[in-house]
Amino acid sequence: MPQAEYTETVIIGAGQQGCGAAASLHEQGRDYLVLERGEIGQAWGHERWDSLRVGSGNRSVRFPGWHYDGDDPDGFMPGRELARHLRRYAHDRALRVRQHTTVRRVECPPHTRDRDPVRFTTHLSGGEILTSRNLVVAIGGYAAPRIPALATDLDPSLTQIHSHHYRNPPSLPDGAVLVVGAGISGQQIADELADAGRRVFLSVGRHHAWPRHYRGRSLHAWMSVFALEEKYVTVDATRTGALPGLPVAAVQDGTGDLNLSTLARKGVTLTGSLRAATGHTLLLQDNVLAIAEASARSFQHIIDTIDTGIRERGFPVPPQHPAPAVDMNHITPYADHLDLTRHGITTLIWCTGFGPDYRILPAHVLDAHGAPLQRGGILGALPGLYYAGLPDGDSLAPVAIGANVENGRFIAHQIHTDHLMRATATAPPGPSGRDQAHGPRAHDTSRQVSRRCPGTGRPRR
Repeated sequence: MPQAEYTETVIIGAGQQGCGAAASLHEQGRDYLVLERGEIGQAWGHERWDSLRVGSGNRSVRFPGWHYDGDDPDGFMPGRELARHLRRYAHDRALRVRQHTTVRRVECPPHTRDRDPVRFTTHLSGGEILTSRNLVVAIGGYAAPRIPALATDLDPSLTQIHSHHYRNPPSLPDGAVLVVGAGISGQQIADELADAGRRVFLSVGRHHAWPRHYRGRSLHAWMSVFALEEKYVTVDATRTGALPGLPVAAVQDGTGDLNLSTLARKGVTLTGSLRAATGHTLLLQDNVLAIAEASARSFQHIIDTIDTGIRERGFPVPPQHPAPAVDMNHITPYADHLDLTRHGITTLIWCTGFGPDYRILPAHVLDAHGAPLQRGGILGALPGLYYAGLPDGDSLAPVAIGANVENGRFIAHQIHTDHLMRATATAPPGPSGRDQAHGPRAHDTSRQVSRRCPGTGRPRR
């Protein structure tokens, strides 16, 4: 057996959440090592379609000690640009990241005591072993693509891919395309395919739509002015299975609104949600109008909220005529079935979301569905076990790009406090019992995370 390498904290994943935790530990002077199966920013740079836009906007792209520094704060950068920002940030901060390193499994040695330096053993695919007192799992909840079981009932001659594997229109076979799912992925991909001249059908599902720009300011500028972030990230808590997404906002080039009426005007055929399949025939729900109406209500609600805020605050902002809207005049019902052969549909793109994949962790820290047992989206089931990038109840706030700053600093504060508690547990009172090297920084961090969520101690958003 190879000799184990020790580091105080092992971080799994070098996306924005893992790098945010690493940078925060770096600020504290704490020991850590980030493990990444691919490259820094792997998902943004290599595992999404080529033209993916960051739905939360450029303003949301920030890391500990760094904010978006480009010339288009109201824009929607491509995912690959975000990956470049993240790689530059990790390089400039000299973060300890071991790329192209796959974690095979993590063990939690039994009978560990509070003062033991080792609570986790991480086994790597190359046979190496890392031991650590703390483990930060930053692989998020969007790790495993979800495809409904009815996909197996379709004719095998059809090309079926998940949005995770879609790259661009030329990569698809000739013929019409059915996109399943109307979240950010489904609508952005349908929009791109329509612009490329492809015949596109979109099987709708529940989602929220928000305007990209209103009354002279971007959506995200108004979110900042009126503190609308919680409305943006709060989702339907009754949804199960695939994780929900954020509201749909901007078209691919960032210049207009993206919603069902936008797509219908471009010639995209809107169909009901799938309920069954056989061969080349799909059975559909009669819900196109209901889905569009619900989306239109969410669109109008945020406009009304902004209007109310402008009026109450007395801002000298001119009205916008006409106000943006989901135009129901372009939405029509569809039949209860879709004949793929008749419409020349050769490809199905499943934009049906993702689920968690935490099989590398011990079973006793996961629930019956394989999801992490956690509190507040960040505290694990064992002391020293943390998560970065998990939803918190009905809120996606901890998943948001910019949340890596608060998540990382909260985790770093917890780890540093654990260190101080162990270091001073047996020390005599007085100056000799203090951590001279890190005490002031710990004080600073405690101020940064002073706004707590009840019962968890993690910061409010």
